Amino acid sequence: MSSILHILNGDSTAYSFKDTGLDGDILVWREVLSQGPLIEDISSSEFWEKRSEWISKGFNESPENYRKKVIEPLGKLSNIYDEITLWFEFDLHCQINMLGVMEVMLKHTDLSIPKVYLVCPGECAGVPDFRGMGQLNGKQLADLYDDRFRLNDWDFILASQAWKLYVSGNTIALEKWINETTFWGSLHLLKPALQAHLKRVRTNEAGLNHIEQILLDIYNSGIKRKHAIYEAFWKTEKIYGMGDLEIDIYLRLLADKNLIAMPA
Repeated sequence: MSSILHILNGDSTAYSFKDTGLDGDILVWREVLSQGPLIEDISSSEFWEKRSEWISKGFNESPENYRKKVIEPLGKLSNIYDEITLWFEFDLHCQINMLGVMEVMLKHTDLSIPKVYLVCPGECAGVPDFRGMGQLNGKQLADLYDDRFRLNDWDFILASQAWKLYVSGNTIALEKWINETTFWGSLHLLKPALQAHLKRVRTNEAGLNHIEQILLDIYNSGIKRKHAIYEAFWKTEKIYGMGDLEIDIYLRLLADKNLIAMPA
């Protein structure tokens, strides 16, 4: 067995990763923890049952495929590795997935053995509209690997604190923690992602959260087709890291409120 493990956030990065020339096993994290129900104990069967039910209902996925594609690969985290590298981008989608992975590692991985590193780009040279590592080729990913950060105990403590506060849904406590935390270690892009989260869970006078309001404004500006709405949203709100299916969740909420006709 290889002594190196790479944990990739989604299949889009995995496609190009094979061209990096980097050694090691690969674990593709295929969850979207920034959406849907969560409980604090990520190692519990209840956690994964709730996630499976929600993913199966909202993303047209079967529980069997969810287990095969999401749960079973996590068994690698119980193996012994000399080195583990986490590959997660700057956006809320990736940062919450990163917190989830680190929480799983705290419970299932002997962290006294491997050196744990983080590749977490907020931008990439030569890519003016950088949205994620799925845009990059093997050489560009290998260059990011050369600049990775070594994680320490403080980073895992910080991640665990953030995970607990995020899952609790207590926005006042989360905002207080964000404001009072002065040292973010190697988790240098976690703060703006969590601030974006606060914006999306708070509502304005019209009863809409930030994402709903942005999508409504786009729709009311005359952009009525789904793909065009996606592009307009990504242009200003890439901090959320939302794909088509996730944006559709919010479009359906607006349609249910009779504020838009569900775009084609």
